[in-house]
Amino acid sequence: MSKETIRRYYEAFNAGDVAGMVDCLSDKFVHDVNEGDRRSGKEAFGDFCAHMAECYRENLTDMVIFANEDGTRGAAEFVVNGTYLKTDGDLPEATGQAYRLPAGGFFTLEDGKITRVTTYYNLAEWVRQVS
Repeated sequence: MSKETIRRYYEAFNAGDVAGMVDCLSDKFVHDVNEGDRRSGKEAFGDFCAHMAECYRENLTDMVIFANEDGTRGAAEFVVNGTYLKTDGDLPEATGQAYRLPAGGFFTLEDGKITRVTTYYNLAEWVRQVS
């Protein structure tokens, strides 16, 4: 179940389907984004996704999903293929730059729903690619 939940989560991501992503989440969901603050709850996650869609267009490829035997922990490794659409805070100016980064997500699951996702990518490499 955990691998299927993670797969559905990322399929929704690639489809731009925030509601589909949120449907994979538990009511006690927390999101630890790379180099950022922890967000708690589905509403905060939805706000984060709206901001990301405004600043970035991304598609994940080369997906490999892992899970432990009891379905409570999982991980995914993938490549982020993106376009930087709008300047995001103090990051470099956006001019439609393309980027390609290896990345991953680490999951905790309960009753078939995601209770935590921690996202990782190399921010310094992303900055190098868009600068």
